[in-house]
Amino acid sequence: MPLPAIPRRVKIGDAAGFAGTTPRAVRHYHAIGLLPEPERGGDNRRRYGYDDMIRLLWIRKMTDAGIALDDIRSGFEGAMGIEQSLAGLEESLAAKAAAIEAQRAAVHRLRELGSPLGLLSPLVGDRLRDLPPGALRPADLEALLVTERVFGPLGAAAQADRFITLATHPELRSEEDRLVDAEADLDDTVSPDDPRIEALAARRCAHETALEAAIAESGLDEALDALLDQEDEKGEEAGEVPPGGSAMKAIGMMPYDFSPARLRYEERVIELLHGAGLDGDAPGAC
Repeated sequence: MPLPAIPRRVKIGDAAGFAGTTPRAVRHYHAIGLLPEPERGGDNRRRYGYDDMIRLLWIRKMTDAGIALDDIRSGFEGAMGIEQSLAGLEESLAAKAAAIEAQRAAVHRLRELGSPLGLLSPLVGDRLRDLPPGALRPADLEALLVTERVFGPLGAAAQADRFITLATHPELRSEEDRLVDAEADLDDTVSPDDPRIEALAARRCAHETALEAAIAESGLDEALDALLDQEDEKGEEAGEVPPGGSAMKAIGMMPYDFSPARLRYEERVIELLHGAGLDGDAPGAC
């Protein structure tokens, strides 16, 4: 029995029906560049030939396997045949699998830490891992996140030593809390020339001096120096502040809305810390 005559080209409905899909899906394939636009007939309607039908069958097989259309398109780009297309698709899926594995590892680490420390880089989070639950306050975490953004993981690792020391020295934690409360009172109602600013800045300088002494006594500073050496060898990426950037420039990059009085206070604290040698210069006194 002779076969019926097969048209050289078919309409979109027949092409979609043969591939087991819908005309709407076929139009979408055209829109996203997955299926080239075919020739049009005298009625200006699409007509699909043999190669178009084969491409539709490839697409249908791959979508049935759960492969995303974007990945199928990546496999087709520049390919001349099914083997090249599949090879390209395999490379695309391998890259996506690697990215998913990295994401899975990050989520696993967040669950493993069981605390907001997972939001920090491993360099910083691991440094704080041994702190008891609740020792790192929400405000401490926020400060570390900002510091890591501005100064990079190494800067946040140095700041982490402050929170480790505060957590293990109740008297220093109490003074830190008192200073934070007093600093919060430096709002727009306070003049930048208010004499309380000088007194509070001196207290902050003395407190930072005591913190530095406690950090040195605990050996955290030596551990940090060793960590810095290791990261220098690995080429640890810095934060956003360029080399030589000032502390006040860094403060200006942080998402704070300081009052003029608070800004003057921060400037004065930096001056006093510089005079006390807490920025690496010769030591003095607050």
